[in-house]
Amino acid sequence: MSTTVSEFNAVVESLWPTAFAEGWDAPGLLSGAPDDEVSRVLLAVDAVSATVEEAVANGADVLLVHHPLLRRGVTTVAETGYKGALLAKLIRSRCALIAAHTNADIVDDGTSAVIARGLGLIEQRPIVQGERPGTGLGRVGTLPEPQPLGRIALALGELLPATATGVRVAGDYDQLVSTVALCGGAGDSLLSDPAVRASDLYITSDLRHHPASESREQSLAGTGPALIDISHWASEWLWLDVAARQLRDALPELEVTVSDLNTDPWDFVVTQ
Repeated sequence: MSTTVSEFNAVVESLWPTAFAEGWDAPGLLSGAPDDEVSRVLLAVDAVSATVEEAVANGADVLLVHHPLLRRGVTTVAETGYKGALLAKLIRSRCALIAAHTNADIVDDGTSAVIARGLGLIEQRPIVQGERPGTGLGRVGTLPEPQPLGRIALALGELLPATATGVRVAGDYDQLVSTVALCGGAGDSLLSDPAVRASDLYITSDLRHHPASESREQSLAGTGPALIDISHWASEWLWLDVAARQLRDALPELEVTVSDLNTDPWDFVVTQ
């Protein structure tokens, strides 16, 4: 029994409804013919040249990514630009492109929840509650027993795929951590949230200098968490295996694989 792009996208929609994505987001079916048949699916965090090449070379009928390729408005998809060239390659190869972004972040097995489970957090709950019970941005929970900050950083280094920027920490190596808040992807917008401020540690990605500095100064003054900054790509790559299992359960006739390609934008660092 064959599965069409339209039917596959309906399963994606049932798992991660686009109606609950953030207003600025643009997930869903980006390109592809609804009646094309699907037998192979490749999952990746980013639709970039490397993952598009991988999808086409492997004969994938769908490339399902976390980050939408056209999240911001565009006025052209000419092949003189990289986005137009990627779309043209996918369309010519009859490989549909679908994104599940903030609609996949908020679910109880989404990007943040996967990291929380990997760290063994208990009594998990969203930092910001979503419209549906159990959903929402980020996660906050408690460690089974207090752990030194440095040990948690080392555990993240083992849990996440390796990247050039690694795991950056603001705080004392030996300070004990019980309550952990985290947000997969860029999460400095949540630094002032009461659940984050009340935690011993906040883990997220893409922390900018001023928000991080202000948060640390407030912590040193007596209230606020230590900080761990991890790779944006790495923080969301863990979710792909969970998503792949869900798709295989829903559509066992399909071959669903996860890309191992590192699409973190940073290649190396120079320490001083």
